[in-house]
Amino acid sequence: MSYEEIQHLASENFEDNIKYLSKELGVDKSFDIIRVDLRYASKKMALFIVDGFAKDEALTQIQREFMVIKEEELKEDALQTIIKSKIPYVEIDTEKDLDKVVDQVLAGPAALVVEGLDEVILIDTRTYPVRGLEEPNTEQVIRGAKDGFVETIIFNTALTRRRVRDRTLRNEYLTVGRRSKTDLCVSYIEDIADPLLVKHIKKALEKIDTDGLPMGDKTIEEYLFGQHYNPYPLVRYTERPDVAASHLFEGHVLIMVDGSPSVIITPTTFWHHLQHAEEYRQKPIIGIALRLVRFSAVWASIFLLPLWLLFATNQALLPVGLEYIGPNETGSVPLLAQFLIAEVGIEMLRMAAIHTPSALATALGLVAAILIGQVAIDVGLFSSEVVLYLAVAAVGSFATPSYEMSLANRLIRVVLLLATGFFNVFGYVISITLLFLLLTTMRVYQTPYLWPFMPFSALSFRDVIFRSPIPLKRQRPEAIHPLDEDR
Repeated sequence: MSYEEIQHLASENFEDNIKYLSKELGVDKSFDIIRVDLRYASKKMALFIVDGFAKDEALTQIQREFMVIKEEELKEDALQTIIKSKIPYVEIDTEKDLDKVVDQVLAGPAALVVEGLDEVILIDTRTYPVRGLEEPNTEQVIRGAKDGFVETIIFNTALTRRRVRDRTLRNEYLTVGRRSKTDLCVSYIEDIADPLLVKHIKKALEKIDTDGLPMGDKTIEEYLFGQHYNPYPLVRYTERPDVAASHLFEGHVLIMVDGSPSVIITPTTFWHHLQHAEEYRQKPIIGIALRLVRFSAVWASIFLLPLWLLFATNQALLPVGLEYIGPNETGSVPLLAQFLIAEVGIEMLRMAAIHTPSALATALGLVAAILIGQVAIDVGLFSSEVVLYLAVAAVGSFATPSYEMSLANRLIRVVLLLATGFFNVFGYVISITLLFLLLTTMRVYQTPYLWPFMPFSALSFRDVIFRSPIPLKRQRPEAIHPLDEDR
């Protein structure tokens, strides 16, 4: 053991312990770091807490209990006497390493230093500020649970545990970030999830070397999966506890990050991003209809505009009976430029909607509909057909359940438009071929991104295309290698 390590261990010298903790915590420099000097049973004590994390009622009750401690009770094995019979609290621990004590205090627990003891008592009385358990705005359902994950990790694990009362559900705790010390939770069902996958995820998380996680779960995704220039999402995010629980039963692994209401689900495929909880809140036949409509909308958001541009600029390619496709009035701007301008305009509107207060949302909609839509057609900037097909594609993007997938599809749509506009049929065919090759070669760990389409699995692909009745649905996707093959 080095000299530096010896310095960081707690000793029986009370003054040395509190001096080190006060310096490292910055008691005199940060108003929210509080040191309370106490004296009970002729022993000096010091309590270190973060104002705003500490639960006042619990700490007050602990001090009441200390007031009746007799001096002779602390003469033999004072540490065990205090933690086992004098502190009326469930979550209590001891720590010799003062550096770890500092980290624990900054995370929320209170640290109690007692004269004559070479260990610090940690009392987890923390309570985090938290908003109400509201239904997520991005994953709303007509019928179903209205609670959603919040920014506090312990609340999120409780919401999951409430739905998964399996004795093998594991919530493993990790910290990431040299300075932020961000709390993470890896959640999985031990006798279903692939142990190699769980081990890989935990090792990857432990290898993350960074000051902190300013973007929370998104930063974790970039460290774990890489592929930074691939627009398609490699994990699925959800703010719904019921969706997270259903994926746990399938064998997926969840990663929860303290400070983020979004839970990472991994591994996932392309098709996971096209499913929505509403489909399972209705009768199977209704769910099938909803899913087919959604799939049609997603395909339209990707391929409709490039295909229409191809036919509009190459009328000879139109089959008999579809000669009407194409602009009646081309406008004063080339068709490709119209699409690109409109795409940029829609993105500007989307960004404006995010930053616009709710009270002004109606005014923003009127500006978009009247000025950008109708006036642009009247002055000849856009043709009416361009606005129509672009509106259909935009609706398809908004109908995509995964926000990350919708953004990726928009980018791919622009690439297809450029390829079609510059290289006609050759560009359209080659760009779609390259897109298909990209998707077929992608893997999330050992899971092919397009499974069960490639490699093909008939029964699983049936469950992807159609919302199967729950008794007939395959419960464990084999692509994620579940231990329990019960389906």
